[in-house]
Amino acid sequence: MVVYLDHAATTPMLPAAIAAYAEAMSVVGNPASVHSQGQNAKRMLEESREIVATSLACDPIEVVFTGSGTEAINLGIKGLFWARAPRRRILVPGGEHHATLDTVEWLAQHDGAIVEWIPLDHEGRIDLGALADAIARDPLDVALVSVIMANNEVGTLEPVAEVAALAAANGIPVHVDAVAAYGYVPVDFRTLAAAGVSALSVSAHKVGGPVGIGALVLGRATTVEPLIHGGGQQRKVRSGTQDVAAAVSFAVAASAITVEQRAARQPEGAGGTETVRLTALRDRVIAGVALVAPGAVLNGDPTTRLPGNAHFSFPGCEGDSLLFLLDAAGVSVSTGSACQAGVPEPSHVLRAMGRSEVESRGALRITLGHTSTDADVDALLAALPAAHAQALVAGLADRVPGH
Repeated sequence: MVVYLDHAATTPMLPAAIAAYAEAMSVVGNPASVHSQGQNAKRMLEESREIVATSLACDPIEVVFTGSGTEAINLGIKGLFWARAPRRRILVPGGEHHATLDTVEWLAQHDGAIVEWIPLDHEGRIDLGALADAIARDPLDVALVSVIMANNEVGTLEPVAEVAALAAANGIPVHVDAVAAYGYVPVDFRTLAAAGVSALSVSAHKVGGPVGIGALVLGRATTVEPLIHGGGQQRKVRSGTQDVAAAVSFAVAASAITVEQRAARQPEGAGGTETVRLTALRDRVIAGVALVAPGAVLNGDPTTRLPGNAHFSFPGCEGDSLLFLLDAAGVSVSTGSACQAGVPEPSHVLRAMGRSEVESRGALRITLGHTSTDADVDALLAALPAAHAQALVAGLADRVPGH
């Protein structure tokens, strides 16, 4: 039996989302066509947009479907930067996902952006004082601030409303990467927009929908320059024929989020919500790892974190060694972002949190989702002692000069 504990990388599609995807793929018609088949496809697309919008507490017109969460982040950051020219400064915390890091670095290399990295505290939370100081140095030259809602590696929830308030006081737009948070903690765009957030990115495959579709939530009054030009679809922000089947499947997954959020608001149902269930499983993992590997260090905020995220450092071990040994035992975990999988480097998130290079090499991320059970946690805790012992024997691999 294979135990899957890497839901932050991608979570299994919901059976209902698979069924809806398969059925919608048989529908013929371009949603931009004016004939009846095209208009039927458009109806399906717009109904899906409405469902996704409900899950994000925004208006349907604010939902711009993209090909991934990464594209949504690129559109949000590059689009805001270009629209705000000639302002050049971009303020970004150091522990962001590589979709953000690589985007702002590209803008620095090719478009004259000045990227300023805002430090994190030891739990992975943005230093609000440092952000305020960075804004105050030259607020009129700040193009945007981008911040992750929940760190995709260590799970810490970020003070997004406070970040937005600091930026809004100076007329600076804020982009929020909510890819890791969506479906696990409430994402209320109207409330965030009132605080000063202009754009927010999400992805379907993190919540039980298909790979290949994401969304940028773009406030009605927000202007961005498009990445893709062509037919002018979706407010002329993202051109291209829209994937109706993927949107329908995304909507099915999004509707499950809406049901969960409504249940959480009901006193009689709060104890049975998925968030409560995942939090209990996560806490079992944290307590269990402390028993079977006493030297392990929990990373991130111990309580204000994603309900399904448990991230550890194992001193004296390579994270990759632990990953492969657990995989051989039938337990799938990760060392960090799937976008960096296979790249033998210390966690940039831990480094941004002030950890040394050696401390950052023994990282292991365990993430739970809708298919996770107590039996999965039992299997992890049963496999970990032997894997940990073997990884300690292997020790830290020699570094290749220049890497």
